Amino acid sequence: MVVLSIPAVEQFSIVKNCKPISSFFPSNIPIIDISKPDSKNLLVKACEEFGFFKIINHGVPMEFINNLELEAIKFFSSPLNQKEKAGPADPFGYGNRKIGTNGDIGWVEYILLSTNSEFNYQKFASILGLDPENIRVAVNDYVSAMKKMACEILEMLAEGLKIYPKNVFSKLLMDEQSDSVFRINHYPPCPEVQEFNGRNLIGFGAHTDPQIISLLRSNNTSGLQISLEDGHWISVPPDQNSFFINVGDSLQGWIYGGGLDSNAIRRKITLYM
Repeated sequence: MVVLSIPAVEQFSIVKNCKPISSFFPSNIPIIDISKPDSKNLLVKACEEFGFFKIINHGVPMEFINNLELEAIKFFSSPLNQKEKAGPADPFGYGNRKIGTNGDIGWVEYILLSTNSEFNYQKFASILGLDPENIRVAVNDYVSAMKKMACEILEMLAEGLKIYPKNVFSKLLMDEQSDSVFRINHYPPCPEVQEFNGRNLIGFGAHTDPQIISLLRSNNTSGLQISLEDGHWISVPPDQNSFFINVGDSLQGWIYGGGLDSNAIRRKITLYM
């Protein structure tokens, strides 16, 4: 979308001694039509065997997706000193470079919001050409549709795992005190990448998600990879019309550990764009 002001090279994380990209063709990533009656069993199987899958016929209107993407493009195309007026991300707002509390450094910028946030969208009024009301409406429409889809997936997973009541996960997402988050990531082009002599530049470093699930939507830019059980990484082809679901550590605890106390898993759902 846009190149930031040229940063110092030391801001980047470099992968060293990583295992090679697998020759495994990634079409084997499960694709699940959640409108079909057998989808709950397929969801559970995908969670157990892959920990990652693609959702089609998800019911999120393309109008909501396109409207939010348009506002995101406007925002990230603004000068850095203007975008920073919508930050810092403490935890909500605009941030760049630093990804997490573990000191992860990457070539990424983002907007982080709570799904029930009272975030001050007036911050966006100071950014050239942006209407804070347009951003608020675009975010609310998108997040509402995503939460509806997430609840449907979570209830099917609970049924498939024979966890009752079936809203054991979805009610956490809909709770007024939910700590679910919505994040828009932008990975600018890196003109210095040639300086690394073939080593891999990290936009958002290798990690697991602590929450129950993460819902990811991509545009047509490639770059997403997942790690297989054998330690090899495979590329996930982008698909702007579908959503990818990543199983978080909390749900993995349910699947492999025989269940966790609901206070332990808290209310973690992450929605990405």
